[in-house]
Amino acid sequence: MKTKALRTFALLFLGLLALNLQAQSVPAAVLGTIHADSLLKAMPDYQQAVAEGDTLKARLDAETVYNEQTFQRQFAEFLQGQKDFPESIMLKRQRDLQESMEKGIAFRQAAAQLLGEARRELEKPARERLKKAIEDVIYERNYEFIVDLDHPSGFYFAPYRAEDATAYVKAKLGL
Repeated sequence: MKTKALRTFALLFLGLLALNLQAQSVPAAVLGTIHADSLLKAMPDYQQAVAEGDTLKARLDAETVYNEQTFQRQFAEFLQGQKDFPESIMLKRQRDLQESMEKGIAFRQAAAQLLGEARRELEKPARERLKKAIEDVIYERNYEFIVDLDHPSGFYFAPYRAEDATAYVKAKLGL
């Protein structure tokens, strides 16, 4: 009976050893790669954010066109009447045109900045959701890190496998 139990134990041990050796001979992937741009574009919430950004851009473009048309009308009126204007009125109209032009330029700059900020805010939830999904995959697949092939300088790493090497670099630098 002892012999049978010993034989069963030995066979079980050899089986586990063989499985362990087989698992060691096929190393797990430590690097994952993704195409973040493609993933983002496939996300419905990102598509909605882009559509909302496009709507905002169309409104700002319409306002810009209106401002430019107003300026062009004022300029045409100035050109038509400049021969008949007294000097004081002509100088005032020139200042008004200059001010209108500066306001138009300032509006375009402010609109571009506003649009950029609005797009970033609209896209932020989708980008955060993508980042969370990538981090989850790092843990689940046991990757060391994932490289974004669309932006090679952007990568995600497994923070539980990382250590802050600042102290070691400082020591090498004598700091």
